[in-house]
Amino acid sequence: MARHLITSALPYINGIKHLGNMVGSMLPADVYARYLRQRGHEVLYICATDEHGTPAELAAKEAGLPVDVFCAQAHDAQRAIYEGFALSFDYFGRSSSAQNREITQRFARRLHENGFIEERAIRQVYSLTDERFLPDRYIVGTCPHCGYDKARGDQCENCTRVLDPTDLIDARSAISGSSALEVRETTHLFLLQSKLAGEVEAWIDASSSDWPTLASSIARKWLTEGLQDRAITRDLEWGVPVPADTWPELAADGKVFYVWFDAPIEYIGSTKEWSDAAPEGEQRDWRSWWYDADGADGADNAVRYTEFMAKDNVPFHTVMFPATQLGTRDPWKKVDYVKAFNWLNYYGGKFSTSQRRGIFTDAALDLLPADYWRYFLMANAPESDDTSFTWELFASSVNKDLADTLGNFVNRVLSFSRKRFGDEVPGGAAPGAVEVKLGEQIAGLLAEYEGHLEAVQFRKAAQALRALWSAGNSYLEEKAPWLEIKTDPEGAALTLRTAMNLIHLYAIISEPFIPASAAAMRAAFDLPGDNAPWATPDEARTLSTLPAGTPFTLPPVLFAKITEEDLASYVTRFGGDPDATA
Repeated sequence: MARHLITSALPYINGIKHLGNMVGSMLPADVYARYLRQRGHEVLYICATDEHGTPAELAAKEAGLPVDVFCAQAHDAQRAIYEGFALSFDYFGRSSSAQNREITQRFARRLHENGFIEERAIRQVYSLTDERFLPDRYIVGTCPHCGYDKARGDQCENCTRVLDPTDLIDARSAISGSSALEVRETTHLFLLQSKLAGEVEAWIDASSSDWPTLASSIARKWLTEGLQDRAITRDLEWGVPVPADTWPELAADGKVFYVWFDAPIEYIGSTKEWSDAAPEGEQRDWRSWWYDADGADGADNAVRYTEFMAKDNVPFHTVMFPATQLGTRDPWKKVDYVKAFNWLNYYGGKFSTSQRRGIFTDAALDLLPADYWRYFLMANAPESDDTSFTWELFASSVNKDLADTLGNFVNRVLSFSRKRFGDEVPGGAAPGAVEVKLGEQIAGLLAEYEGHLEAVQFRKAAQALRALWSAGNSYLEEKAPWLEIKTDPEGAALTLRTAMNLIHLYAIISEPFIPASAAAMRAAFDLPGDNAPWATPDEARTLSTLPAGTPFTLPPVLFAKITEEDLASYVTRFGGDPDATA
């Protein structure tokens, strides 16, 4: 079995994330990690809060807290929400950790030794009102490309174009709102991406053949436009400090590394956090996942590394971070597969953390259990193009797929069998032609489902999972045990026994998408030694894992339907169609 390293783009520390952020990185990574673990692979799923840069300082200022205190509190709040969504991180770290500081500085020293970092005097925006140089995210204005009037000095949130602060029209300070700005000279460190462009292109040529078009096209676009040398330090109070042993003057000036320099390195830093946090007696080797982990030396330490992110993060992960890794001349593990997502919109408008538009993850969990959201988001994941969240679509998906197709099947099979045959799986006749046909159908659908998950195609996987659930309902309608029992009790018992085996199968294979509901289904059966991680093709064909006489209980209703009254209240509370101009 393979070793799989999985990372999802680090969520910013400044506030609770919306559903678009969840479906664009962390949730699909979790579904994939759960599936691989069930198939017996060794998996390390790493994520962390991204705590440096302007968003952290501005959010802390608004909250009236020291930035380190704010970040600690915000990290705990985000972690609690992700636990509520049942995200199965092996470790959820912090980019402000000592481990990330150490490794980031190590990267910088190595890049400097190899001639890929140099000091440059640049002209930078200085705020007369704030009496300080303004990092690019501290400057807001109108994007010269799309006209969005809240663009930041590093990137336009609306059109995703990378910007320089001096590109902005009507620029102003994000701290004071003052437009009393002037340009002064200061010194920063630059990563010489231009010198690494050929190596990055060669690496992308060798690595991206099976990436989604969205990821490879964005990477190619950056290469076509030409890699520019990029400043990797900022004038901030909060960040990984420039090491004084290498750049004493810049360290004395209080320079810190740009958040997009240290944030991807936190994948490695967080893995070291995981390693250092190992319980006594447990050995964890973070280097085996990140250093010389391609198996080139013939050892069985090869790692397959998959990254999950929304499309605005793709340039940094496919160009800037690989350039950083390549420039160290050390054998750092680089990504094998980049799973990029488009936007999940809200009634055609954008979810927005800053403007609180749409439903956010904390509010989602307050409304309904996590499995409702997990299933809907993955069944409608924005893989090939942007998709739109509407309450009407959400309610339809929950009611039809979860409540009617899966939940109702479980309830009526177990309740009817309990009423007619008691609290144990009934015996009955031997499987007949209908059961053989069903077994072949289930085995085929299971193979299709597995194939889509192996290919990291979540909407197709959800469709295959829904088809598996539907097959059980079709079988039940065809056999009609409520009629069969009047003339053929043994045949009705066979039907119910087969249907219960389907429930058990559904419990196993549905776990990546709906883990809590899957656990409830599996717990309904008192089957000794029931620890199979996945269903084999033979088990799918024979549907005989649950023998006659296995005790069972009727679980609570798995999925409650969303009523018209619920729907109306959600639309009112969270807003329906947002302002079309937003």
